[in-house]
Amino acid sequence: MDFGERYSRQILFPPIGAEGQKQLAAARVALVGCGATGSALASLLARAGVGYLRIIDRDYVEPSNLQRQVLFDESDAAESLPKAIAAARKIKSFNSDVTVEPHAADLTPQNLEELLAGVDVLLDGTDNFETRYLMNDFAVSQATPWVYSAAVASYGVTMTVLPGETACLACVFPDVPRGTFETCDTSGILNSTVIFVASIACTETLKLLVNARDNLRRTLLSYDVWTNAFAEISTAKPRPGCRACDLRDFIHLAGEGRPHITLCGRNSVQIHERRRPIDFAEVTRRLTPHGPVRHNEFVLKFWREPYELTLFPDGRAIIKGTTDTAVARSLYARYVGS
Repeated sequence: MDFGERYSRQILFPPIGAEGQKQLAAARVALVGCGATGSALASLLARAGVGYLRIIDRDYVEPSNLQRQVLFDESDAAESLPKAIAAARKIKSFNSDVTVEPHAADLTPQNLEELLAGVDVLLDGTDNFETRYLMNDFAVSQATPWVYSAAVASYGVTMTVLPGETACLACVFPDVPRGTFETCDTSGILNSTVIFVASIACTETLKLLVNARDNLRRTLLSYDVWTNAFAEISTAKPRPGCRACDLRDFIHLAGEGRPHITLCGRNSVQIHERRRPIDFAEVTRRLTPHGPVRHNEFVLKFWREPYELTLFPDGRAIIKGTTDTAVARSLYARYVGS
C-alpha cells in the first residue's frame, strides 16, 4: 500500500506532516499490558504508522474482555490466546508495515532490561502499581520517556513522564496508594473510559515521537466521563527528595524475585517460575485422567473443579478459583510439579 495514501489524512495535519510521518515509521515503542487501555493504545499507534511495537502482556483473552479490549475477537477468547500474541496477529491484519514483537510474559526485575531496552517511549497498559513502579524506575534510570495510564468504571487518569524534566510516578505517588481500590472486576468499566484515556496517551506519544515536546501536557490529568468531574495536578517539575528522580534509589529494579501475585479482582493467583520450559504434550498426557485439558502452542488450560489452571510455555501459571497463594502453590505442585 502506498505510504502517502495510507497516512494522507495524518500527513495533512501540519504538526505531523510528511517528515513527522517518517519519524513515526522509524520509532520504537514498548507497551506493557495489552488489556483494555493497552489494546486501544496498540491499535491507535499501529494505525498511526508507528513502525515498531513491542507488546508485553502476561494474560490471555477471555470472553469478558471483548466489551472493551478492541484488538480481540471471539475466536481469540475461544482459544485463550495470550493477549500479546492475539494483538500482534490483529495488527498484522490491518497494517503489515508495522513490526510487532509480542512477549507473553510478566514484567519482572529479572527480565525488564531485555523487554524494555532499545525503545523511544514506554507505555503503561497495566493494571497494578507494582509494575508501574518498576517501569518508572527503569524509565528514570535510563532517561526514557513514558506515559502512565489507568482506567476503571468511568474514571480515567494519565500522565506523561519526562525523566529529569517533569515529575515521575514516584514524585506524585511516593508510596503505593493505601486502602481498597476499585477494579474493573469489582466496579466494572465503560469502554468509552478506556478509549478516552488511550486517546490522550496515544496523542502524547505521537508528540514525543515527532519531537513536539513543547506541546506535551505537564499535568496528571483525571476525568470521569460519566459525572464530568475533571482535575489536573501540575507535574511540571520533579519533586525535591523524590526517591527515584532526586535520590536515584531504584528500589524496584533491585527486587530479588517477587512473590506469587494475586491478580486484582479476578479470584486468581499467578505463579512465577524461573523460566521452566514446559512440554505441553507431556503435561496434557499426565493431566487428562484428572480433568478436561487442552492446549495450543501458546497456552495450556486444565480444569479441576472449582479451579482452572492456565499454564504458559515458560512455566508461569494463572490459577483461577482462589486468592490463597498456598492453595495455588499446592495445585501447581500437584499437577505441574514442584
